[in-house]
Amino acid sequence: MTKKILIADDHSAIRIGVKQICANEFPLMQFGEAVNYVEVFQKLKESDWDILILDIDLPGRNGLDILKQIKAEKIKVPVLMFSFHSEEQIALRALKTGASGYLSKEAADMELIKAINKIMEGKKYVSQALSERFLEMLDDNATKEPHELLSDREYQTLLLIASGKTVSEIADMLFLSTPTVSTYRARILEKMQLKNNAELTTYAISQKLV
Repeated sequence: MTKKILIADDHSAIRIGVKQICANEFPLMQFGEAVNYVEVFQKLKESDWDILILDIDLPGRNGLDILKQIKAEKIKVPVLMFSFHSEEQIALRALKTGASGYLSKEAADMELIKAINKIMEGKKYVSQALSERFLEMLDDNATKEPHELLSDREYQTLLLIASGKTVSEIADMLFLSTPTVSTYRARILEKMQLKNNAELTTYAISQKLV
């Protein structure tokens, strides 16, 4: 039976790369593409898919927001979350939200194939390194790190600030108003008890978030 993969990423090079990797392994695979939130749900409602490969940093509404809506609307599609962000920091959020797996965009080609195969078998997927880290976290009785207290949107804003983006640039990327992003920034500083962007960036680097 022909399988169908929907690839949601706003970078054409990523979509092309994923299609090439999958086509070499699954010659009969059919592909669909989406570049934003609207297109994702349009494609999901037009057809059934065996797996959705979802970029966590889509413009407008990020992958976690999209995943939450997929679950709220009871759309039955397993989701492999795809991201450049540090595995252990974003993967747990994605899996708790309902993703079937998480994969770094820097992973080897065969790791992507392994993830797709496992998810299409109805199982969950995380890398070996991430599995080991999760086990370490279960054994860790320490209190939560400050960034773990942030909401998903606040956490995304933290990563972008730490990556050198300005408030206005973040607003453009997330399709939010500048005052809204400034509010997120203020909440982040308050929750993490930090004073400015420099301290945020230093913290993110020390925690290997960026």
